[in-house]
Amino acid sequence: MSSSQPDPSPVAERIPQVWGKVPPRNKNFTGRAELLTRLREGLDSRVTAVVPHALHGLGGVGKTQMAVEYAYRYRSDYDLVWWIPADQPVLVRSSLASLAQPLGLPSASVSGVEDAANAVLDALRRGEPHANWLLIFDNADEPEELTDILPQGSGHVLITSRNHRWAGIVDAVRIDVFPREESVEFLTRRIPKGISPKDADRLAEELGDLPLALEQAAALHVETGIAVSEYLQLLTQRTSQLLSQGKPTEYPASMTAAWGLSVASLEEKLPEALDLLRYCAFFGPEPIPRDAFRRVVSGLSPRLNDLLADPIRLGRAIGELGRFALARLDFPARTIQVHRLIQALVRDELPEAEQGRLRHEVHLLLAGYTPLDPNDAGNWNTYLAVLGHIGPAEVAQCQDQRVRELALNMVTYLYASADYASARSLVQSFIDTWTATSGSDDEDVLRLHVELGNLLRELGQYQEASDRNIQTLDAVEKALPPDHETTLRALRGRAADLRASGDFEQAHEIDDNALHRYRTKFGDEDWSTRRAINSVALDYGLKSDYSGARVLLEKMFREIRAEGAESADPGSFLNIYTGLARAVRLSGDFAEACDLGEDVYAYGLELLGPEHSWTLRAGKDLSIAWRRAGDYERALEVAEEVHQRYVRAWGLSHPDTLAAATCLANIRRTIGEVQEALVLADDTVRRYPRVYLAEHPYNHACAGNLAILRRITGDPEVARKINEDALTGLELKLGRDHHYSLTVAINLASDLASLGETESAYRLCAGTLRRLRALLGEDHPVTLSAAANAVADLRALGRDEEAAALHNDTEERYHRVLTLEHPDAQVFLEGRRLDADFDPPPI
Repeated sequence: MSSSQPDPSPVAERIPQVWGKVPPRNKNFTGRAELLTRLREGLDSRVTAVVPHALHGLGGVGKTQMAVEYAYRYRSDYDLVWWIPADQPVLVRSSLASLAQPLGLPSASVSGVEDAANAVLDALRRGEPHANWLLIFDNADEPEELTDILPQGSGHVLITSRNHRWAGIVDAVRIDVFPREESVEFLTRRIPKGISPKDADRLAEELGDLPLALEQAAALHVETGIAVSEYLQLLTQRTSQLLSQGKPTEYPASMTAAWGLSVASLEEKLPEALDLLRYCAFFGPEPIPRDAFRRVVSGLSPRLNDLLADPIRLGRAIGELGRFALARLDFPARTIQVHRLIQALVRDELPEAEQGRLRHEVHLLLAGYTPLDPNDAGNWNTYLAVLGHIGPAEVAQCQDQRVRELALNMVTYLYASADYASARSLVQSFIDTWTATSGSDDEDVLRLHVELGNLLRELGQYQEASDRNIQTLDAVEKALPPDHETTLRALRGRAADLRASGDFEQAHEIDDNALHRYRTKFGDEDWSTRRAINSVALDYGLKSDYSGARVLLEKMFREIRAEGAESADPGSFLNIYTGLARAVRLSGDFAEACDLGEDVYAYGLELLGPEHSWTLRAGKDLSIAWRRAGDYERALEVAEEVHQRYVRAWGLSHPDTLAAATCLANIRRTIGEVQEALVLADDTVRRYPRVYLAEHPYNHACAGNLAILRRITGDPEVARKINEDALTGLELKLGRDHHYSLTVAINLASDLASLGETESAYRLCAGTLRRLRALLGEDHPVTLSAAANAVADLRALGRDEEAAALHNDTEERYHRVLTLEHPDAQVFLEGRRLDADFDPPPI
């Protein structure tokens, strides 16, 4: 409860610059002065929990109300105050993420929930832009679920919880029922006329000084004018009745009785308000969007549909819930919130069959309220408002197809907003429930299994994804038609698993098969087909056919632009655009790749934000293009920024983090920061086998990068051994005539030259040059690197005439392709050897 007592804050109170989601202040807040002072002192140690006295752990003692009052009373001490519902782990990161935009960070709608929440935690830790902040985690009942997400830094964290274990983890303020004098003070303030201190004392005695029960009794008195003596008589009769019926004692009998009297009066005054309260009891305890009751939905009871169709009656019913203190109404946010204890009491009063009916109708209300397109970022706030009700409303238990579609769309929303961990948890719970009710070969269950495989892959858990997807694809192909969308998505998922295992050829075959089916079923202009084309282009690139990838992507890119269809699916468009820029770079057109890459990265920053994983991939590719083009300063700046963001969002061992680390190590080596590059490359090579299979081409090709650093730091023998092993591994997996194999061969030849084995170095280099000309063309920069090294070998062997002819040809090509001012051309003209490094593309 909030207070009409004078605040200790200055008269000209300073308002926080950021104030978010704090419930409205209760003008009838009473007492608690000593507890508020202790709370203020406790927060000097940064984190404090408000927990109940051991006898009142089920709620109603005013934990949340004291946190609300603290926020208002001391708000002038803070630049930022933010309220976070914490009873469901899935809501915590989403609520944190919603703070991103007020902090000047990309919102969750553009960067994804996970990235946005991590960015918020980082900003709070750094104290930028606000060092004095207060975050309130309300109803955080499981300490373990918040351990990794409590913000660090100079601000304060306030926790309300029913769980006493917080007292052993952080400073705790224990809150009990009101002292009697505060009960009397509250009642006399709440009921300004018609109650004497003596009657207030009698009422408090009967209600056990429980704040929530006192609020119920006071609201009833204000609304009905019932005399205290009559109320006490009814309360005694109802309490005795409850106890004589063996009513479960998990709630205080006085609370149950007081609630029952309020409900009886509400039913007499406005029966439809009681109907509405019963529906609210089957939502979650989080705020219920008022618009969830806006739409008449097929399947609802005629009585509810009549109420929803009459906005005047509906508005009055909602207002009555507030006037009887049975719900908290937030008008700016347009939400209705019912205390979890009231919800439980309402449910317990209903027969089981009636509970089932009301719960099902709540499912229909949620489905009717939620938009159908979860990929549209404009709908994400609505999905976030519904998310907190999915679990408590037992949506997973419903078999109505509309409600199942809501559940599936919620998974898609979490995936699209990059909240992969929450999505995975939700998917697993749906799979367990739906399998039990509908069987393992149910179409929706199979779709969920495909979603789970995709989520595991995004989380970097490639082996688990592959193991699951083999079984999923087999089950899908037995149960669904070959052109069913779930079948096709399962096929594409299997191809991605094969890429993750290094089987590029087989992945390409499956993707080609899937693309043919997509085109037949959906046509080329459907975004599902376009995503399938993008996968085939990725397969081409992984097989060193960069021109094939470029042709596919350029054609599709032009069609999308001609149609003006980019906005229909900006995420997929960014992936296609990034793939095109990558294919242009790998084809050897570095300047064009930079031009494209700059536009791609700008598009990602604007549409998805700097923390989104797809934007980060675009940034990494731009850094590589700038490095290839010789713009080392900009390449380093973006490589460092992207790597830091990946580490912060995904940790050190995620596949995208490893790719960003490889990019950063390569640019550091290029600009002469050799020791820094060596440490990073060595760590990355050690981590790669934990993500990919040991024989994966990326493991061997990245080992080749490490070998370069071993040679230039004075250990060519170790470099030679690393490169020989890497080349053997790549030839077994990809053959010799692959870009990755030939890259390592160039560097192995340099190892041999460093060891004085000049003839062997030249033979290997000359053979590699011949293969590169056939694979990539005579003008490709990698081909020119092999030619430049062959010139150095010929000169070392005394074959000056051959060296001069190859030198002149190579110089003319450098002049035409990169210009002689390019750093690679300068190294060649100085007679030094060029190294060829590798950057792993996404799979």
